[in-house]
Amino acid sequence: MRILTLLIVTSLQIQFVFCQTSLKEINLPYGAHKVGFKHYTLIDSTRTYRIKNEFNNQLTYRPIPVSVWYPAHTNIKNSQQLNVLDYLQILKEEEEWKNLPDEYLLDWFHYLWNTPQNKAHLPEQAHSFANAPMLKEKFPVIVYASSYEATSIENFAMFEYLASYGYVIISSPSRGTSIKELEGATPRAAETQSRDTEFILKEIHNYSNITMDKIALMGYSFGGLSNIITAMKNPNIKALISLDGSERYNYKVLNKSPYFNIQRFDIPYIHFAQKDIPEAVLISDKIPAELNYQFKLYDSLKYNEAYSFKFHDLTHSYFSSFGVLFANRDKRQDKSDDEIMRSYRLLSQYTLQFLNFYLKENGNKNRSIASLEINDKLVSLKTKKGSKKAFNYRDFNDLALYQNYQDLIKLYQREKEKHPTLMLEEGMLNTLGLRLSFDPNKIEQGIQVFLLALHIYPDSSNLYDSLAEAYLLNKDVKNAIINFKKSLALNPQNQNAVNKLKLLKQ
Repeated sequence: MRILTLLIVTSLQIQFVFCQTSLKEINLPYGAHKVGFKHYTLIDSTRTYRIKNEFNNQLTYRPIPVSVWYPAHTNIKNSQQLNVLDYLQILKEEEEWKNLPDEYLLDWFHYLWNTPQNKAHLPEQAHSFANAPMLKEKFPVIVYASSYEATSIENFAMFEYLASYGYVIISSPSRGTSIKELEGATPRAAETQSRDTEFILKEIHNYSNITMDKIALMGYSFGGLSNIITAMKNPNIKALISLDGSERYNYKVLNKSPYFNIQRFDIPYIHFAQKDIPEAVLISDKIPAELNYQFKLYDSLKYNEAYSFKFHDLTHSYFSSFGVLFANRDKRQDKSDDEIMRSYRLLSQYTLQFLNFYLKENGNKNRSIASLEINDKLVSLKTKKGSKKAFNYRDFNDLALYQNYQDLIKLYQREKEKHPTLMLEEGMLNTLGLRLSFDPNKIEQGIQVFLLALHIYPDSSNLYDSLAEAYLLNKDVKNAIINFKKSLALNPQNQNAVNKLKLLKQ
């Protein structure tokens, strides 16, 4: 039974000691909401996948297991409160060992260890209730990307904590492109995980209790890196949380993505990093020393409100519930169990405060997340304000749309004063005006766009011609004739104006 793996594990145990932690001792200060949990599997029929352990060439559509935590009704009499063993049952499906007997759970998977301490976790009660009825009010959503080849439930304790304060959390496991195992930390693997996250972003539209304009991404390790790519592709993401994300350690992979564009990464971003790796570990494990201080992505950010935390008592393994509860401690560098649990609790609290600030308070300018009470013994913090992007024609058009294309000249004068470099090109305004005018329900808005365009370009024969066409579509013959004549006066060769005036006179 996995003899080679067990031999490797035995040799590594010289470096490790067993941990003694518990959910109770982590002592997360839960919020007012009861927490519901459900798990199901989606199918992405656009991609194929093979079950490796079946040892055949049969392909299936890509399965995407989904775990969801959410604020639930207080009436939960018919819902079962979960324990840790209930969560571990999900590993059987996600690790493709659905018929594995329970007694093998702690033996079978490489990130679990069959120790008396870990067995003691199995009956521990969690904070969520299976399939409890969802509250009908709407909540912000966090889409979570798991660490390298990890399960959707790896951070279940933090997810329960966040859900108790009014968030929906949806998580999926980290899987390879064509089989469960990843091929390494490659751009292809990052894109595969990003596509899985995008599939979940589609899935959230099936939930009536989610506020669709308040979406955050959160990821741990390799999931943090893939989330950067997803955020660069998807402008609907409002904030990003990275739990010791690999974008700090593997910037080359991120930079090789065809979707990498630092100009498109402008949302609030918080990165929680592990403690400095001791020199002895750097040498023995052949880890580049610059990983302790180099963070190319953070240094290159231009437009983000960004925060870089370093936890002095956490190594990489302990940014997840599974790591805190089940991982063996590396005696070369790990802190005590009490220190690890205290820091994980603080990590969860900072995550909640960041989410509250940007998703619930909309970045309230009267407050600042940087003013959080920081315990210098436990964490250090760097912040970055970021500069505003140049205000361009798309930004102006968003404002124009918001006011239904009315009072556009006043809007332009106001925004031009605030943003002197604002340029509204004649061709863009002409195209937009025509697009609106061809819609029978938006002809008046199209006329307003042409009036703005002529305010900026008063000598344009083409704009007068287009405005005349808009008036004609609006059955305003008088103004159509006036503007065809103005177009013709500026450009006597305008055959369209000549033809239309002949017809209108008839």
